[in-house]
Amino acid sequence: MTVLLWIAVLSLLVWLWLACCHGSFWRTDVRLPPRRPPARWPQVAVVVPARDEAEVLPLSLPSLLAQKYPGRARVILVDDHSSDGTGALAAALGRPEGLELTVTTPPPLPPGWTGKLWALRHGVELAGPDAEYLLLTDADIAHGPDSLAELVSAAESDRRDLVSQMARLRVETGWERLIVPAFVYFFAQLYPFRRSNRPGARTAAAAGGCSLVRREALERAGGVAAIRGAVIDDVSLARAVKAAGGRIWLGLAEQVDSVRPYPRLAQLWRMVSRSAYAQLRHSPVLLAGTVLGLALVYLVPPAATVAGLVTGHGAVAAAGGAAWALMTGTFLPMLRYYRQPAPAALLLPFTASLYLLMTVDSAVQHWRGRGARWKGRTY
Repeated sequence: MTVLLWIAVLSLLVWLWLACCHGSFWRTDVRLPPRRPPARWPQVAVVVPARDEAEVLPLSLPSLLAQKYPGRARVILVDDHSSDGTGALAAALGRPEGLELTVTTPPPLPPGWTGKLWALRHGVELAGPDAEYLLLTDADIAHGPDSLAELVSAAESDRRDLVSQMARLRVETGWERLIVPAFVYFFAQLYPFRRSNRPGARTAAAAGGCSLVRREALERAGGVAAIRGAVIDDVSLARAVKAAGGRIWLGLAEQVDSVRPYPRLAQLWRMVSRSAYAQLRHSPVLLAGTVLGLALVYLVPPAATVAGLVTGHGAVAAAGGAAWALMTGTFLPMLRYYRQPAPAALLLPFTASLYLLMTVDSAVQHWRGRGARWKGRTY
């Protein structure tokens, strides 16, 4: 029991550090603050890469075309060789009273590029040099009517080169309610928003579903070609812009929502596992460290609590319980953001065990040559 006590104490110390010294990752108040409208509204091109997105486009594309943007803006949807009629459907959704819509198809995918980034590159080129900002947004993201104006106002007033919002993901099914809030919580733990937003900090992150980037900053960073093979393209973009001297900002969204459904565990599993091992730079050493770290941080607290109570070892139960309480307390703000009941925080250790298995599965798929699979492509 002495060994378990030391492990429980170590877990508690880690949680004390995470809660107090890790960029306040657990707080959910990093939002776009109210901004004064700029004196001149810059021209914006909204670039939407889309591959087999006919199911979600009717829910997302009209929200972009209906943006109340005081300046000039246009939407460029890049149909990445879809097989479900995405391009034709997108063209049919265009409206005379909305933003100008262009539907285009890129050349065949060359080696060394991911499909999404090749489509983005094509859309950025088509936007032309007059577009001072580029809003890179996914085909499953719906925007409130003032979303674009608020993003541009934030970028102009704070002189930010990249302003990104983590879209609010869908939480309607039981599996979505269990997995999704934890997904955003874990992301914020990896990339604390406040630390990422600090100009001098090494941390840099963005959310690929909604990223407004200044064209000049993107060019200074080497353009889309600088990250052409990145599977986790949003973080790679943020790192490139920040490394080139750009100022970045990332926060949680108020009126940017994902409309993609993930009703079954298998779909959520693929969402996480397709990029988890890439996040670890395909390193077995980092994989082993991650597995041990997840076990220490998320599985030891409840295990020590139960073991201490069952065996009557009060010190073990106290250390485990205190660590579990810190874990639960830091998860509550994210549950409130997703409008989920507070008792769901007690399930975080179980959810973390699923993420541990997803990460291991991601490595296994990579070793089998299946890598990051998405829409019929393997990277």
